[in-house]
Amino acid sequence: MAASAEISDGDHDAVELIVRDASASELVPDEISGDGAVLASEEITPLLKPKINIFSVSHSRRKPREKGTKLREIETFPVTQFVLWIWGGSSYSGLLCVAISSTIYFVMEVLSDFFSAQSIPLFETAFARCTITLILSYLWLRGNGQPIFGPAHARKFLFSRALTGCFSLLSFIYCSELVDELLASHLFFPFSIRRLPLSQAIVLSFTTPIMASIVARIILHEKLKIADVGGLACSFFGVLFIFRQILTTQGALLRVGETNYIAIKGRNHVLTVLVALFSSITGGISYCLIKAGAKASDQPLATVFSFGILATPATGICTFAFEEFVLPNAYTFFLMLILGLLSFSAEVFFAHGLQLEKTSKAANVLYMEVALSQIWGIGSRRITPSFGGLVGCLLILISVCCTLYFGPEKETE
Repeated sequence: MAASAEISDGDHDAVELIVRDASASELVPDEISGDGAVLASEEITPLLKPKINIFSVSHSRRKPREKGTKLREIETFPVTQFVLWIWGGSSYSGLLCVAISSTIYFVMEVLSDFFSAQSIPLFETAFARCTITLILSYLWLRGNGQPIFGPAHARKFLFSRALTGCFSLLSFIYCSELVDELLASHLFFPFSIRRLPLSQAIVLSFTTPIMASIVARIILHEKLKIADVGGLACSFFGVLFIFRQILTTQGALLRVGETNYIAIKGRNHVLTVLVALFSSITGGISYCLIKAGAKASDQPLATVFSFGILATPATGICTFAFEEFVLPNAYTFFLMLILGLLSFSAEVFFAHGLQLEKTSKAANVLYMEVALSQIWGIGSRRITPSFGGLVGCLLILISVCCTLYFGPEKETE
């Protein structure tokens, strides 16, 4: 560099040295002294600042680009965005999760109706679904690093939930053994009953949401508003309208002279009603404990796993103790696997819905499955349309829609 040749000039010497010293100050450190060094330090600082700012801007520009690419990747999966919004991105998330759970149970019933498969005993069906539920919930909890048995303070709720849920399931299956025609769409809410030998058992089997609302008022101290009571009553009257024909034709069956049916009624009338009532009460308690356990553990999968770890061996023992085990063929096994996966998804959505929403409102949405099943039966010509059935579907849909619309307002309590 020729910096030294220009030092001997006048007042411009300092200016020339400052310019050259900004790029190579270490080459001529000894030639700067006095006021020139002070001026150099004062002038070099603003000259360096733009360089630093330029580099900082160049780094900051990369982050928005990365965020933009991530947003584009998320936007390419609208289904994922929709599921995440339903899971927790809306004030309606609790009710929507319960509605999806009921819809999945309805889809399971449609698959059972549409794809005829090998006849499998009820305890064996329950054992298969509980096993799939246990495995999937275990893998989910382990994969997310969650404690398998839940936090210590939540284990009493999880154990109680598993115990009451298991009692409700086993007692429901016992009542279903007396059913002449049964398509078991799922394990917890007996909406697939077609005909029971006792009309009282039919009525009791659909009182589980009502029992859950009453128990939630006692145990969880939830407020039960007039609108909640009206919604449950409207849905329950809708169920009575749908099954009115079954309730009114039972006496006709007796007059026809079905001796086997009369014998069943005389022998097990009181026992069947008591077991159905027990199943309804324990099912309602189980709903409340699902809510308490999910909120205490902050993980709905913990309630699903706790139920599976107790119900799987219980149903397995009943399968080999009270029924003859039927080895399913490949087609039936595949169908059982699909139904087990759907059942697991429905249970997860239902547990999360109870975790977020008021019990009475969430339980009322469960009646939606009855209306969907009735509409499907009429549309597929499996059920003869009737005025009572249409009125019942209308009452249930009106009640559920009102619950979905007014549900989030519970946060103002």
